[in-house]
Amino acid sequence: MATKYEMIKKDIKEKILAGSYAINDKLPTESRMMKDYNVSRYTVRRAISDLEHEQFIYTVQGGGMFVDDWQKKIKREPLENKQIGVITTHIADYIFPNIITGIDRYISNEGYTILLSNTQNDPEKERTSLKGMLNSNISGLIIEPTQSALSNPNKDLFDNLLKSNLPTVFINSHYPGLKFNYIEMDDVASGKAVTDALFKMGHKRILGIFKIDDSQGVHRMNGYVNSYQTHSRYSYLSEIVMYQSTDNLHSLFKRIGEIFKREDRPTAVVCYNDQLAIQLIDLIRSLGLRVPEDISIIAFDNYQLSKYIAPKLSTVEHPKEKMGRQAAKMLFDLMKGKKVPPFIKYEPELMLRESAREINSDK
Repeated sequence: MATKYEMIKKDIKEKILAGSYAINDKLPTESRMMKDYNVSRYTVRRAISDLEHEQFIYTVQGGGMFVDDWQKKIKREPLENKQIGVITTHIADYIFPNIITGIDRYISNEGYTILLSNTQNDPEKERTSLKGMLNSNISGLIIEPTQSALSNPNKDLFDNLLKSNLPTVFINSHYPGLKFNYIEMDDVASGKAVTDALFKMGHKRILGIFKIDDSQGVHRMNGYVNSYQTHSRYSYLSEIVMYQSTDNLHSLFKRIGEIFKREDRPTAVVCYNDQLAIQLIDLIRSLGLRVPEDISIIAFDNYQLSKYIAPKLSTVEHPKEKMGRQAAKMLFDLMKGKKVPPFIKYEPELMLRESAREINSDK
């Protein structure tokens, strides 16, 4: 359990990292802190002494305590702690172990280790992760953003990260308006490619199911719409179901189930990702329908299980381990001061398997 002085130190440091106390701002007096935290002068001084030693604050004799330029500390000591921070929305499931493996294989060859943090796609946990990373004297940072399609509540921390010049690379998506390097799929092109493929198979009534709090889902949905724009005579047959990470999946599947029970149900589905598509196949079977005989399905990411389920899932390849390696390489190039491209986008590679089939074009 943290002592009182450690709690005070942590609180002040987090306020500095978040920008509540800007560089050269004057901090409250010892007496004010004693009253605010309900502690002795000794406890306050012990916390202040630690923060001064870590170069987060400095004192002026007779003038008070001020916020030091902690960002210079990051610039000055990038290689002292040979650790790379990695913040992802998930760690142990779906495609993320492969991405992390790619990162780890590259950085371990450079003599570095990973400091991992998991946000579970929760902005508050992302905030905690960022504060922890900024306080860990890491040499560089790889981030998968949280709910990247929504307003960014942690922009103040990302602004501080930009000012610190800590080498940083985003993967899978990025926050608009923040000038960080990034590596991601061309999700708009991917969404269009899978929908075009279904049109080529004779499908016209295609359901799109997309998660819209992540930019990947929004972009895949935009690709779906783009495909219908190029097949505009069938646009009246398009149908989209949108959901967010925090939505109740039982309610989502109930809504989708009602669509599948209709006489004019879709003949095909473009699904946000493979993980959701596998659950969707179970739902379709529970309704007495078959994949692909009654409903074809195409999704995204080429999840490891996708080629082992029955039927084998049609999907778009996600480079996973390659993305991890390239993100790490881009980060190390930034650390070494090399010129790197502002972004890398992977073009879609469609993998047609058993879950999608051609139908009579008049359906």
